[in-house]
Parts: sequence; structure tokens; C-alpha cells
Amino acid sequence: MIHICIPCRDEDRTIGVLLWKIREVMLELGRDFQVFVLDDGSRDGTGALLERYGRVLPMTVLTEERSIGYGRALEKLLRAADGATGYPRRDAIVTMQADFTEHPDQLRALIRTFEGGADIVACEAGTGFEKSPRAVRRARWLAGFALGRPPANDPGIDRLLGFRAYRAVVVRRALRAAGSRPLITTNGWAANAELMKVLAPFARRTARVPLGLRYDIRWRRTRVRVLATVREILRVRKISQLEPGGHGVG
Repeated sequence: MIHICIPCRDEDRTIGVLLWKIREVMLELGRDFQVFVLDDGSRDGTGALLERYGRVLPMTVLTEERSIGYGRALEKLLRAADGATGYPRRDAIVTMQADFTEHPDQLRALIRTFEGGADIVACEAGTGFEKSPRAVRRARWLAGFALGRPPANDPGIDRLLGFRAYRAVVVRRALRAAGSRPLITTNGWAANAELMKVLAPFARRTARVPLGLRYDIRWRRTRVRVLATVREILRVRKISQLEPGGHGVG
């Protein structure tokens, strides 16, 4: 089973098409799937679209009256997917955006690499930013300095991008190790970097795939704020890794 988690806020121009394209790709791959969407306080037509698509897709919609931010939304989705998996050593939890910068066609490479034995599959570093807005390019350049050098065993993944596949048991063990503490305490790109930091100790193998971003498709303006992004990234550097209490995925 592939559990696909999508945080969403005010994305009525893309969320419907995105969901339908996910359905096409998953049917083509012949994989059972479940979509989890968190509507993070949307004020446009996102809620109505999710209700409509929920009638024809295997989808669970979580709703927040007021925005809780990307990091908290992502954690809520991971917890929902963890609660739904019946085979955590075999199932995948995929995280992706609702704005179409991460195209569903690229799920094929993500899932096939996961099925090749990786416990975490992430994007290759530095792909797809040629057509991104200037604020995005500036924020990434500064965030790279703020994040610092990757770990010695890093396979060349992009720690800021959240388009990934995780073996469900990796997420489950990290949640158990966290206990009552939140798994993710930062927001935006920093939340993706923090999530990788806390999940990596529970994975035996991390792989990367060259997944390019599609800023040429997205309808809305970027929400990236350069200084806020850098501040959040600096917080990630101060966060200690969770003690895994046993790394094996087994």
C-alpha cells in the first residue's frame, strides 16, 4: 500500500488535477494507494474540491479551521498514515506538495526505487530550480549555508525538498522514539530537513532519484520568505537527533 500525504492550503487551482493525476499514475503502476490530505485552513475553494474528489478516490481529508503551518500539518499526516498501515515493513508513506511543483508522474521513479529496497527515497540535490522565482533561489542559496555540510554518509539528497518515500516502519519507530514530543518543530523547508534528520537513524538504506521540480506549472506566487526560511533552517542545526534505540528496520 502506498500512503500519499499532501499538506494543502489555498490550492484550488491545482489540488483537483493533482489528485486525479495521482490516481492515473497509481492505477498504471497497479499499486493499492490511499491519499491523506490536510486542508490547512484554506479560504478558497479547496475544501469543496476535496469533498468532491473524496467521493471517487480512496482519500482521507483532515481539516484545520486555522492554518497550523507546514511542519505541524506534515506531522499530522504522517501520524494518520502510520495509523492506517497494516504492513509497516512493506508499505510506503509518500510526502508531496499540493501546488504541482512536484509532478505525480515522478511518483513512478520514487516508488520503483522504494520497491528496490530503500527505506527512504529522496530527491537528488539541486534539481529543478532553474525556473523557480528569484526569492526561492535566494532562499535556497542562503539556506544551504545555514544548513551546513551534510553528514558524511549522506547519499547526495536534497534535505530541503519534501517529495520523498519512507518505509512506514521507519516513520513508526521514529514516532515511538519521540513519545509525547513533536516529531517536527520547524516550518517550511526546515521541516523537511528536520524530518530527514530524525528519520535517518531508523533507515538502513537511503536512496536518491533525480526528480526535477515544475515551477513552470504552478499557478500561485511563491510563499517562500527568505529571512524566515533561514531562521528556521538555523533552528534545525540546533536540534539533537532522537536516540533510535535500535536502527534495524528488519
